[in-house]
Amino acid sequence: MSDTTKPPKSDPAKPPESDPTEPPTSNLTRSPTSKTAETPTSDTTEPPTGGPTGELPELDPVIHAQARLRVVSALSQLREADSIAFPRLQEILRVTAGNLSVHLRKLEDAGYVEVVKTHRGRTPATLVRLTRRGRLAFDDYVIALRALLNHPEES
Repeated sequence: MSDTTKPPKSDPAKPPESDPTEPPTSNLTRSPTSKTAETPTSDTTEPPTGGPTGELPELDPVIHAQARLRVVSALSQLREADSIAFPRLQEILRVTAGNLSVHLRKLEDAGYVEVVKTHRGRTPATLVRLTRRGRLAFDDYVIALRALLNHPEES
């Protein structure tokens, strides 16, 4: 007999574990006609301050990575409809083009940023902006972080 063990089978009654790089579910839905348009599903948005049991709020893992937090923070300083050129964002953040591209892709996959490739005259230009969904996610992230920082210690 061999001592090989089989991997455990997944329990169909148990929901699959979530991917920490996926954005948390929110009260936003995407419009079927637009990749970046979002529509709130309710008029009330509850801040992520834990629940009635007092548990600590969760921080959005997509935003929480240091480089992505810096990107979203920088983009949040722009007006809602404004965008910034990729090289300027790279200069502000002092990151390599490859590193910035990887993090922008994660944020874009989550619907938090929009990356538009265009031309200025004959010169290619890449413009980046924070979407409404990204702005709301960042606002929720800041609220959750403040709640964590102000959470009374249990004795």
